[in-house]
Amino acid sequence: MPTPKPLSDEERATYQWQMWVPDFGEPGQEKLKAASVMISRVGGVGSVVAYELAAAGVGKLVLAHAGNVKPSDLNRQLLMTHDWIGKPRIESIARRLLELNPRLEIVAVGENVNPSNAADLVAQCDIVVDCAPLFPERFAMNEQAVLQNKPMVECAMYELEAHLTTMIPGRTPCLRCLFPEQPPTWTRQFPVFGAVSGTVACMAAMETIKTIAGIGDPLAGRLLKMDLRDMSFHRLNVTRRPDCPTCGHLPPDPFTDVA
Repeated sequence: MPTPKPLSDEERATYQWQMWVPDFGEPGQEKLKAASVMISRVGGVGSVVAYELAAAGVGKLVLAHAGNVKPSDLNRQLLMTHDWIGKPRIESIARRLLELNPRLEIVAVGENVNPSNAADLVAQCDIVVDCAPLFPERFAMNEQAVLQNKPMVECAMYELEAHLTTMIPGRTPCLRCLFPEQPPTWTRQFPVFGAVSGTVACMAAMETIKTIAGIGDPLAGRLLKMDLRDMSFHRLNVTRRPDCPTCGHLPPDPFTDVA
């Protein structure tokens, strides 16, 4: 993570209440200010992640999202507005975030992640948040996160279910360890409530904050699964795959890898 940046008086006033958290304080806030976070797809999940990180005082967001706003976006993509239908999503995203936090630095990319742009996007950040719906995008980001030794918060949802984990290259499984191949039932369009997207997104934002600031206990090596239909939550231990094509070449971590 980068060197912490001193806060202005305005920033101290803005973030005062979260700086009361005992193990966070002003040093944690300075770490957020210095940090850069990349978010892939700033839609149902990613829009809430971006909004919470902007509100928390992360200094820079690298955002990748293609296409124009559609009416069907509006039930969950909370950085899109009705007056922006037919206009680029990335413009609505940047506009809404800067209304909340004008100090925020935004790199707005009107493309989805793909193998040709993933390396450059990941190179601009300290930590990646994967909110993409399609596995080719997610695999491209995962590969670059491993190659560039960047943590990645992985989150996804379907209907009333969601999952979340934090991946640290060499210490935890990467996405290919958990999903060696794209699940055959995975599709671009699926049933979704915005409240489910927002629930896992807020958790992903908190995982990101914890990882940047070095507080709490992130979900490294653990997968949190939730079903909001009955409000059940399960936490599973997950381990690296020695034959993983993405991270299998990394040396085993003596504290986390199981022989």
